[in-house]
Amino acid sequence: MTVHTRAIRRTRLLAGAAGVALLLGACSSGGSKADDTKDAADGYDPAAQVTITWWTGQTTEAEATAEQLAAEYTKAHPNVTIKTSTGASTTDDLLTKLSAGFTGGSYPDISYAYGSWAGELATSGKTQNLAKYVADPSFGWQEIPEAARSTATYDGKVIGVPALVDNLALIYNPKLFDDAKIPYPTDQWSWDDYRAAAKKLTNTAQNQYGSAYSVSGSEDTTWHLWPMLWQRGGKILEGKKPAFNSDAGVAALELLRAMAVDDKSMYLDQTDEKYVPLFADGHIGMIMSGPWTLLDLKEAGLEYGVTQLPGHNGDHQTVSGPDLWVLFDHADANRAGASRDFIKWLTSKETDAKWNLAIGNLPLRSSEQGTPEFASYVKEYPGGQKFFDNLANAKQARPTLAGYEEMSRNVGDAIAKVLQGAAKPKEALDDAAKKSVGVLEDS
Repeated sequence: MTVHTRAIRRTRLLAGAAGVALLLGACSSGGSKADDTKDAADGYDPAAQVTITWWTGQTTEAEATAEQLAAEYTKAHPNVTIKTSTGASTTDDLLTKLSAGFTGGSYPDISYAYGSWAGELATSGKTQNLAKYVADPSFGWQEIPEAARSTATYDGKVIGVPALVDNLALIYNPKLFDDAKIPYPTDQWSWDDYRAAAKKLTNTAQNQYGSAYSVSGSEDTTWHLWPMLWQRGGKILEGKKPAFNSDAGVAALELLRAMAVDDKSMYLDQTDEKYVPLFADGHIGMIMSGPWTLLDLKEAGLEYGVTQLPGHNGDHQTVSGPDLWVLFDHADANRAGASRDFIKWLTSKETDAKWNLAIGNLPLRSSEQGTPEFASYVKEYPGGQKFFDNLANAKQARPTLAGYEEMSRNVGDAIAKVLQGAAKPKEALDDAAKKSVGVLEDS
């Protein structure tokens, strides 16, 4: 089967992150607070002739949809020209391209960005502050999930508008459960239930595993631990100090270690790219993944089920990895104002149904649940409604700060070592925390 770009979009977020962070820091013009004295769109004339540049960061199919929507907008606003492009050869390259653009003055007005980049971009000194703009009731800011709004916010400054929302849930293969004669997962499952089922589903002689986990050390490795940490009452940070190495974090990682090392019920993916295809081919019973995976399962023709993540003491929190449309300041009120108006239109209830739902993503806004496009989406992608409902369990967001990516890499490396039997949970997380202290304090 072919793995769509969106299906692996969470797996490569940290490539080159440390070097890019240094470049972004070097081109910063005083950080986010310096930009708050004057609104970038002060003096905006909606009738002025203006050209804005939009880096969509999309695959070929989605880029075509983006170009159609840009044309639709400019037809209704003939004074606005929108130059649309992917921005880089892959979405993962956008941050490097933006960094170079900040140095050379060739950055766009609007760019797609992974949520994990928000802290780096916010401290670049190049972003607009949309806090007052999105606070206007006409924008409908509260219709967007809180975790996504939090990701777009840095130190009180709103640097963009969510472009995509998602979350992690448990996707399972009913046939493998039937073959093992065990009940299907439910929304009430505990982590003990999950572990027990994974063990029963595992048959290493047939290369069949109960579950899977990434050990690449990337963000895909790290963010799967955060829901377990939160469910046990833990925190990622206390202020700017690491807190993930608490008793809650150690207990969460110990359970994963027990499954991977003791039970041998967990397929360990070194690349991030194998566990979804293996699940689709019937070699893995359960995976913790997001709604982007539904596109691949549809293509594979696999019958599957979706439930909330297993929980601890009835807490079934999940994690959301929202991406953003980040808006940049070029000291031109008309460019700033036009880019805001376009993004407001693009993320509106009516247009988002033509964008996210059309390309297989969850809708941005709660108000879209009643649209015909949403009805078509949940019919085309079984489990889509469950993922939409599961947004309510995304009660916390990953930290938006400049040091997040390097901290995430440290945590990811720690998890990978533990699951491969090369370290114990406590010592590995303590080491990751120690390595992250300086990075976070400087952010």
